[in-house]
Amino acid sequence: MRILATLLPCVLVACGGGDPADVAGDYTIALTNRDNGCNLENYVEGNTSTNIPVVLSQEGGTATADVMGGAGVVLDLALGSHTYEGDVDGDDLFLELFGTRSQTQGNCTFTFNSEIDASISGDTLTGVINYKAATVGNPDCAPLEGCVTFQEFNGTRPPQ
Repeated sequence: MRILATLLPCVLVACGGGDPADVAGDYTIALTNRDNGCNLENYVEGNTSTNIPVVLSQEGGTATADVMGGAGVVLDLALGSHTYEGDVDGDDLFLELFGTRSQTQGNCTFTFNSEIDASISGDTLTGVINYKAATVGNPDCAPLEGCVTFQEFNGTRPPQ
C-alpha cells in the first residue's frame, strides 16, 4: 500500500449524455488528494501534484488514457498498469483500470482498482479518480471492504 500512496499524488476521472465529445489530446494534469478512505500509508489529504502528462486517445465513444512519466511508473508498480479504458458519453467520460498487482495485509490478499470519472469543457478536463480495494473476502480484508480513496483533478490540452 505504500507504493499506491506514493502514486496517488500522480493520476485522473468522469459521468455523461449524448454524442461523444472530442476528448483526445495530450493533457497536463494537476491532482489534489482528498479522502483517504482506504487508509493508505503516506497519503496526505490536501497534497497536490502537478504537470502529470496524460495522453487521451479516442475512437468514437471509447477512450484510453495513458498516464505517462513518473506517475505512470508509480501506477505500474502499485496497480500493475498505467492505462485506463472506458467510454465517452457526451461531455463525460468514465475510465477504469483493473489492478493486477497483488498486495497483502495480514491474511488478506487484494488489488486496487481505479476509476476516472471526468467531464470536458473546451480544452479543460476535470473530475475525480477513485481507488478501491478488490479483496478475496477473507475476514482479514474487512477494513478494506468498500473503502474508497480519491483525488480531484483538472487538466488542460493545447487548443484544438
